[in-house]
Amino acid sequence: MKLKYFNASLLIFGLSIGTLSIPNLNAQVQDPQQVAEELAREFIPAEILSIIKSGLETRTPNTAIPFDIFKFLYLPAQQNMYGIFFFKCKNSDLDFHGINQPEAVEEKEVSSFESTPTQLISRNNIYLYLKQLNGDYEKQIYIPFNQKADGITYEPEKEPYYSIGYPLPPGDYVLAMAIASSDQQKVGTQYFEFSLPNAATMTEIDTTPAFFINKMEPMSAVEMQIMVHKGYFTYSTLQMEPNIEQIFSPGENLDIFFYILGCQTNAEGLSDIEINYSISKGEEVAIRFATTPYDHPVVSQPLPMKKTVKITTTDAEGNEVEKTETQNLEPGTYTFTMEIKDNFSGKSVTKSVEIEVR
Repeated sequence: MKLKYFNASLLIFGLSIGTLSIPNLNAQVQDPQQVAEELAREFIPAEILSIIKSGLETRTPNTAIPFDIFKFLYLPAQQNMYGIFFFKCKNSDLDFHGINQPEAVEEKEVSSFESTPTQLISRNNIYLYLKQLNGDYEKQIYIPFNQKADGITYEPEKEPYYSIGYPLPPGDYVLAMAIASSDQQKVGTQYFEFSLPNAATMTEIDTTPAFFINKMEPMSAVEMQIMVHKGYFTYSTLQMEPNIEQIFSPGENLDIFFYILGCQTNAEGLSDIEINYSISKGEEVAIRFATTPYDHPVVSQPLPMKKTVKITTTDAEGNEVEKTETQNLEPGTYTFTMEIKDNFSGKSVTKSVEIEVR
């Protein structure tokens, strides 16, 4: 898969100096009608909340609508962290039906001449109950979860992934998430524990979870409501499609994205960071990239997965001739390593991510 890039240098610089724009979803709204709508979106019906809390203490899911929270990322959001939750749900469990058909249809004999609906829709709701384990923060959130699908290409067994992002203060949390049918007759739940660091009090350098980007595009504005996204997530004014499986084709470039926390800055607000990237297979280094300097803590770094090898041949006179050439990495599992040093503080950290070439 080819990466899609845009000139993000000014945006990355803006993110690094603290102009990151994430809406304050807890802020007071002036318009009374908007206040009422926002309150409605933050309310979990009593019967749904009862189902959620019944499995909360033991973290026991309800599988009436099965789904899986399988990945979690976070990125800075002013004084908070922007948590991004990824979940998978099989199409058939979301009850897709024809747009003009009711959601529950009695079984009947169908004529072989009756055409398949050209467009399908599923109507469900998502409820999030966020509870801080080491503090008093507690939040209830409601998000409509309506999806459309092409009736001809619809695959009931396919399991797409979706994302939800929300800004939260630092701390340890449990997320209790429910997916409910629109009539609330089917409710599935899952529980997910996670932690968000306090970047303001960090004495060592660290990073947010690193991930690889398939595609990154600018948005015209920040989303002002919590939304469910299929196959991508949003962060500030960026729309990002991550390489969830971290699988690459031979010869494909990779683009690593993460944020360095706890690094020092000078009077101009600039950092002095150096990163050494490498790709290893077992104990053997397959690719060692040149040291890359950064004057900001936001890293979006494209890198070619080409290794340099020495080849020895024999010329017409029988003399050995040595030359170098670049080659693709062979299929297999590799470790991508980042050795990060903050030159202002002298502190460093090493992070690694497993990748696969196939």
